[in-house]
Amino acid sequence: MAERPRCYVASPLGFTEAGRHYYAEVYLPALAEVVEVVDPWSLTQPWEVEQAIAAGRERDIALEIGRRNTEAIRSCTLVAANLDGQEADAGTVAEIGYAAALGLTCFGLRTDLRQSGEMGVAVNLQVEAFILESGGRIVGSLEELVRALAATGA
Repeated sequence: MAERPRCYVASPLGFTEAGRHYYAEVYLPALAEVVEVVDPWSLTQPWEVEQAIAAGRERDIALEIGRRNTEAIRSCTLVAANLDGQEADAGTVAEIGYAAALGLTCFGLRTDLRQSGEMGVAVNLQVEAFILESGGRIVGSLEELVRALAATGA
């Protein structure tokens, strides 16, 4: 069996209880069918954050999380970004921009019914431009995202 491409999964889903459930039970398993998932939410343990906060080192842990995520992005060839929300999450958008600049192929998932960004695009025009320039595209369902990732050579 051919080695599956490494795919960084950019999303704000880990911030809420409902998001964490969907992320762990639906989203990641679907992606794992076709790519090697690189999950930034698993790179830092809750106790690390709690200890840093207790010690007054919030900035240190925040920058460490950013460093870990940066390394994880650099270890991949693909990015799958969840772009739901009235506005796409700022951290997710930054990860797309960074990954696109590195030459990774980026895909966005936008299932949200609300208008986001400028007329004629699914999200902010620059985010969509980065995704398209990377060779990826924005899709409207998880199933379509899985198919798009699989088509990259998985």
